[in-house]
Amino acid sequence: MFDPLFLYRTAARIPYLCGLKLTIMSVAKEGPKKITTHVLSEMKMKGEKIAMLTAYDYSMAKLVDKAGLDVVLVGDSAANVMAGWETTLPITLDQMIYHAASVVRGVKRAMVVADLPFGSYQGNSKEAVASAIRMMKESGADALKLEGGKEIVESIERILSAGIPVMGHLGLTPQSIHKFGTYSVRAKQEEEANKLVEDAHLLEKAGAFAIVLEKIPAKLAEKVAKELTIPVIGIGAGGGVDGQVLVVHDMLGINQEFSPRFLRRYHNLYAEIVGAVGNYIEDVKSSDFPNEREQY
Repeated sequence: MFDPLFLYRTAARIPYLCGLKLTIMSVAKEGPKKITTHVLSEMKMKGEKIAMLTAYDYSMAKLVDKAGLDVVLVGDSAANVMAGWETTLPITLDQMIYHAASVVRGVKRAMVVADLPFGSYQGNSKEAVASAIRMMKESGADALKLEGGKEIVESIERILSAGIPVMGHLGLTPQSIHKFGTYSVRAKQEEEANKLVEDAHLLEKAGAFAIVLEKIPAKLAEKVAKELTIPVIGIGAGGGVDGQVLVVHDMLGINQEFSPRFLRRYHNLYAEIVGAVGNYIEDVKSSDFPNEREQY
Protein backbone atom coordinates (compact mmCIF):
# COMPACT_ATOMS: atom_id res chain seq x y z
CA MET A 1 0.00 0.00 0.00
CA PHE A 2 1.19 3.50 -0.86
CA ASP A 3 2.31 5.38 2.28
CA PRO A 4 2.59 9.18 1.77
CA LEU A 5 4.17 9.62 5.21
CA PHE A 6 6.95 7.16 4.40
CA LEU A 7 7.61 8.93 1.09
CA TYR A 8 7.74 12.29 2.87
CA ARG A 9 10.17 11.07 5.51
CA THR A 10 12.43 9.45 2.93
CA ALA A 11 12.49 12.57 0.75
CA ALA A 12 13.28 14.72 3.77
CA ARG A 13 16.36 12.59 4.53
CA ILE A 14 17.83 12.67 1.00
CA PRO A 15 19.62 16.04 1.36
CA TYR A 16 21.05 14.94 4.70
CA LEU A 17 22.30 11.62 3.33
CA CYS A 18 23.74 13.24 0.22
CA GLY A 19 25.36 15.93 2.28
CA LEU A 20 26.89 13.36 4.61
CA LYS A 21 28.32 11.43 1.69
CA LEU A 22 29.73 14.59 0.13
CA THR A 23 31.26 15.61 3.44
CA ILE A 24 32.96 12.24 3.85
CA MET A 25 34.29 12.37 0.28
CA SER A 26 35.48 15.93 0.83
CA VAL A 27 37.38 15.03 3.99
CA ALA A 28 38.95 12.05 2.24
CA LYS A 29 40.19 14.26 -0.57
CA GLU A 30 41.50 16.99 1.74
CA GLY A 31 43.46 14.55 3.88
CA PRO A 32 43.93 14.78 7.66
CA LYS A 33 42.56 17.87 9.37
CA LYS A 34 45.58 17.94 11.71
CA ILE A 35 49.03 16.45 11.21
CA THR A 36 50.08 14.29 14.16
CA THR A 37 52.94 11.93 14.96
CA HIS A 38 50.70 9.08 13.76
CA VAL A 39 50.09 10.81 10.43
CA LEU A 40 53.84 11.33 9.92
CA SER A 41 54.47 7.66 10.67
CA GLU A 42 51.86 6.68 8.07
CA MET A 43 53.45 9.04 5.54
CA LYS A 44 56.77 7.23 5.95
CA MET A 45 55.12 3.83 5.51
CA LYS A 46 53.39 5.03 2.33
CA GLY A 47 56.56 6.62 0.95
CA GLU A 48 54.98 10.08 1.03
CA LYS A 49 57.58 12.80 1.58
CA ILE A 50 57.22 15.17 4.55
CA ALA A 51 57.51 18.93 3.90
CA MET A 52 58.79 21.01 6.81
CA LEU A 53 59.74 24.70 7.11
CA THR A 54 60.55 27.09 9.92
CA ALA A 55 58.32 29.92 11.09
CA TYR A 56 58.77 32.31 14.00
CA ASP A 57 55.67 34.53 13.96
CA TYR A 58 51.89 34.43 13.51
CA SER A 59 51.72 35.94 10.01
CA MET A 60 54.33 33.67 8.43
CA ALA A 61 52.86 30.64 10.20
CA LYS A 62 49.43 31.36 8.69
CA LEU A 63 50.93 31.55 5.21
CA VAL A 64 52.95 28.32 5.31
CA ASP A 65 50.06 26.45 6.93
CA LYS A 66 47.64 27.72 4.28
CA ALA A 67 50.02 26.43 1.59
CA GLY A 68 49.60 22.90 2.99
CA LEU A 69 52.87 22.41 4.89
CA ASP A 70 53.10 19.23 6.99
CA VAL A 71 55.33 20.43 9.82
CA VAL A 72 56.19 23.92 11.05
CA LEU A 73 59.43 24.10 13.01
CA VAL A 74 59.80 26.95 15.48
CA GLY A 75 63.56 26.71 15.31
CA ASP A 76 66.09 28.26 17.65
CA SER A 77 67.40 29.68 14.36
CA ALA A 78 65.10 32.53 15.38
CA ALA A 79 68.23 33.73 17.16
CA ASN A 80 69.86 34.27 13.75
CA VAL A 81 66.86 35.16 11.60
CA MET A 82 64.81 37.30 13.96
CA ALA A 83 67.42 38.68 16.35
CA GLY A 84 70.61 38.87 14.28
CA TRP A 85 72.83 36.73 16.51
CA GLU A 86 75.69 34.81 14.87
CA THR A 87 74.77 31.53 16.60
CA THR A 88 71.64 29.98 18.08
CA LEU A 89 73.08 29.96 21.60
CA PRO A 90 71.81 33.32 22.96
CA ILE A 91 68.08 32.68 22.53
CA THR A 92 66.30 31.91 25.81
CA LEU A 93 63.48 29.57 26.78
CA ASP A 94 61.17 32.55 27.37
CA GLN A 95 61.92 33.89 23.89
CA MET A 96 61.33 30.49 22.29
CA ILE A 97 58.01 30.19 24.12
CA TYR A 98 57.00 33.60 22.74
CA HIS A 99 57.85 32.58 19.16
CA ALA A 100 56.20 29.15 19.48
CA ALA A 101 52.98 30.58 20.93
CA SER A 102 52.83 33.11 18.08
CA VAL A 103 53.19 30.32 15.51
CA VAL A 104 50.64 28.05 17.18
CA ARG A 105 48.02 30.80 16.95
CA GLY A 106 48.54 30.97 13.18
CA VAL A 107 48.44 27.24 12.41
CA LYS A 108 45.40 25.01 11.94
CA ARG A 109 46.61 21.90 10.08
CA ALA A 110 50.38 21.49 10.34
CA MET A 111 52.19 19.94 13.28
CA VAL A 112 54.08 22.59 15.26
CA VAL A 113 57.45 21.44 16.61
CA ALA A 114 59.41 23.81 18.86
CA ASP A 115 63.12 23.70 19.61
CA LEU A 116 64.25 23.58 23.21
CA PRO A 117 67.06 26.16 23.29
CA PHE A 118 70.65 25.74 24.43
CA GLY A 119 70.99 25.44 28.21
CA SER A 120 67.42 24.32 28.85
CA TYR A 121 67.97 20.55 28.75
CA GLN A 122 71.65 19.59 28.41
CA GLY A 123 73.32 17.95 31.41
CA ASN A 124 70.27 18.05 33.70
CA SER A 125 67.33 15.80 32.94
CA LYS A 126 65.15 17.33 35.67
CA GLU A 127 65.65 20.79 34.18
CA ALA A 128 64.93 19.30 30.75
CA VAL A 129 61.50 18.07 31.90
CA ALA A 130 60.73 21.42 33.54
CA SER A 131 61.71 23.27 30.34
CA ALA A 132 59.68 20.90 28.18
CA ILE A 133 56.56 21.22 30.32
CA ARG A 134 56.82 25.02 30.28
CA MET A 135 57.18 25.05 26.51
CA MET A 136 54.18 22.78 25.96
CA LYS A 137 51.89 24.48 28.50
CA GLU A 138 52.74 28.08 27.60
CA SER A 139 53.10 27.78 23.82
CA GLY A 140 50.66 25.04 22.87
CA ALA A 141 53.20 23.35 20.57
CA ASP A 142 52.55 19.78 19.44
CA ALA A 143 56.07 18.45 20.01
CA LEU A 144 59.64 19.43 20.87
CA LYS A 145 62.98 19.02 19.12
CA LEU A 146 66.25 18.38 20.96
CA GLU A 147 69.79 18.21 19.56
CA GLY A 148 72.10 15.33 20.38
CA GLY A 149 72.30 11.57 20.79
CA LYS A 150 73.57 9.41 23.61
CA GLU A 151 74.52 12.49 25.66
CA ILE A 152 70.89 13.61 26.06
CA VAL A 153 68.98 10.30 26.00
CA GLU A 154 68.18 10.55 29.71
CA SER A 155 66.60 13.96 29.16
CA ILE A 156 64.61 12.65 26.18
CA GLU A 157 63.32 9.67 28.17
CA ARG A 158 62.21 11.91 31.03
CA ILE A 159 60.43 14.28 28.65
CA LEU A 160 58.71 11.36 26.91
CA SER A 161 57.63 10.00 30.30
CA ALA A 162 55.72 13.26 30.77
CA GLY A 163 53.75 12.49 27.59
CA ILE A 164 55.57 15.01 25.40
CA PRO A 165 56.52 13.92 21.84
CA VAL A 166 60.20 14.41 20.96
CA MET A 167 61.90 14.88 17.59
CA GLY A 168 65.64 14.20 17.59
CA HIS A 169 68.37 16.12 15.74
CA LEU A 170 71.73 14.64 14.70
CA GLY A 171 74.61 15.53 12.40
CA LEU A 172 75.45 19.21 12.44
CA THR A 173 73.97 20.41 15.72
CA PRO A 174 74.24 24.23 15.85
CA GLN A 175 73.90 24.34 19.65
CA SER A 176 77.26 22.53 19.81
CA ILE A 177 79.03 24.91 17.42
CA HIS A 178 81.75 25.81 19.92
CA LYS A 179 82.50 22.10 20.39
CA PHE A 180 82.86 21.46 16.65
CA GLY A 181 84.27 24.88 15.77
CA THR A 182 82.82 24.81 12.25
CA TYR A 183 79.56 24.48 10.30
CA SER A 184 81.11 22.07 7.78
CA VAL A 185 79.62 18.70 6.85
CA ARG A 186 79.51 16.24 9.74
CA ALA A 187 80.01 12.44 9.90
CA LYS A 188 82.35 12.21 6.90
CA GLN A 189 84.77 10.03 8.85
CA GLU A 190 83.87 6.43 9.68
CA GLU A 191 84.02 6.83 13.46
CA GLU A 192 81.64 9.78 13.55
CA ALA A 193 79.37 8.18 10.94
CA ASN A 194 79.10 5.00 13.04
CA LYS A 195 78.28 7.05 16.13
CA LEU A 196 75.56 8.91 14.23
CA VAL A 197 73.93 5.64 13.16
CA GLU A 198 74.12 4.33 16.73
CA ASP A 199 72.63 7.55 18.10
CA ALA A 200 69.80 7.41 15.56
CA HIS A 201 68.86 3.89 16.67
CA LEU A 202 69.18 4.97 20.30
CA LEU A 203 66.78 7.89 19.78
CA GLU A 204 64.28 5.62 18.04
CA LYS A 205 64.51 3.07 20.85
CA ALA A 206 64.04 5.83 23.44
CA GLY A 207 60.78 6.82 21.75
CA ALA A 208 61.53 9.77 19.47
CA PHE A 209 58.84 10.03 16.77
CA ALA A 210 61.19 11.47 14.12
CA ILE A 211 64.77 12.65 13.60
CA VAL A 212 66.29 15.60 11.72
CA LEU A 213 69.65 14.92 10.05
CA GLU A 214 71.57 18.08 9.24
CA LYS A 215 74.45 18.49 6.80
CA ILE A 216 75.74 14.94 6.52
CA PRO A 217 76.66 12.79 3.46
CA ALA A 218 73.59 11.79 1.45
CA LYS A 219 74.46 8.07 1.44
CA LEU A 220 74.75 8.02 5.22
CA ALA A 221 71.42 9.81 5.63
CA GLU A 222 69.74 7.35 3.26
CA LYS A 223 71.18 4.44 5.24
CA VAL A 224 69.73 5.83 8.47
CA ALA A 225 66.32 6.46 6.89
CA LYS A 226 66.17 2.87 5.59
CA GLU A 227 67.18 1.36 8.93
CA LEU A 228 64.75 3.34 11.09
CA THR A 229 60.98 2.88 11.23
CA ILE A 230 60.45 6.53 12.27
CA PRO A 231 60.57 9.43 9.77
CA VAL A 232 63.95 10.98 9.01
CA ILE A 233 63.89 14.59 7.80
CA GLY A 234 66.94 16.07 6.17
CA ILE A 235 68.51 19.48 5.74
CA GLY A 236 71.59 19.18 3.59
CA ALA A 237 71.28 15.40 3.87
CA GLY A 238 70.30 14.44 0.32
CA GLY A 239 67.08 13.09 -1.14
CA GLY A 240 67.10 9.57 0.29
CA VAL A 241 65.36 10.59 3.51
CA ASP A 242 61.66 10.83 4.35
CA GLY A 243 61.30 14.59 4.16
CA GLN A 244 63.03 17.95 3.96
CA VAL A 245 63.27 21.09 6.08
CA LEU A 246 64.57 24.56 5.26
CA VAL A 247 64.56 27.94 6.97
CA VAL A 248 61.69 29.84 5.34
CA HIS A 249 63.59 33.14 5.19
CA ASP A 250 66.36 31.38 3.26
CA MET A 251 64.15 29.59 0.72
CA LEU A 252 62.10 32.74 0.08
CA GLY A 253 65.25 34.76 -0.56
CA ILE A 254 64.71 37.23 2.28
CA ASN A 255 68.11 36.30 3.68
CA GLN A 256 70.76 36.67 0.97
CA GLU A 257 73.88 36.17 3.09
CA PHE A 258 73.46 32.41 3.56
CA SER A 259 74.03 30.26 0.47
CA PRO A 260 74.95 26.64 1.29
CA ARG A 261 74.82 23.99 -1.43
CA PHE A 262 71.63 22.44 -0.03
CA LEU A 263 69.60 25.66 -0.18
CA ARG A 264 67.21 26.14 -3.10
CA ARG A 265 65.74 29.65 -3.29
CA TYR A 266 62.14 29.63 -4.47
CA HIS A 267 61.78 33.41 -4.58
CA ASN A 268 63.73 36.64 -4.24
CA LEU A 269 61.69 38.50 -1.66
CA TYR A 270 64.77 40.52 -0.71
CA ALA A 271 64.65 42.35 -4.05
CA GLU A 272 60.86 42.62 -4.03
CA ILE A 273 60.66 44.04 -0.51
CA VAL A 274 63.53 46.49 -0.98
CA GLY A 275 61.97 47.60 -4.29
CA ALA A 276 58.49 48.01 -2.79
CA VAL A 277 59.81 50.01 0.17
CA GLY A 278 61.85 52.15 -2.24
CA ASN A 279 58.69 52.90 -4.25
CA TYR A 280 56.83 53.81 -1.06
CA ILE A 281 59.62 56.20 0.00
CA GLU A 282 59.61 57.84 -3.42
CA ASP A 283 55.81 58.27 -3.35
CA VAL A 284 55.91 59.81 0.13
CA LYS A 285 58.75 62.19 -0.74
CA SER A 286 56.97 63.32 -3.93
CA SER A 287 53.60 63.72 -2.12
CA ASP A 288 52.08 61.14 -4.47
CA PHE A 289 50.97 59.10 -1.47
CA PRO A 290 48.32 59.39 -0.22
CA ASN A 291 46.23 60.52 -3.21
CA GLU A 292 42.64 61.74 -3.05
CA ARG A 293 41.18 58.22 -3.07
CA GLU A 294 43.39 57.20 -0.14
CA GLN A 295 42.25 59.82 2.37
CA TYR A 296 39.05 60.65 4.23
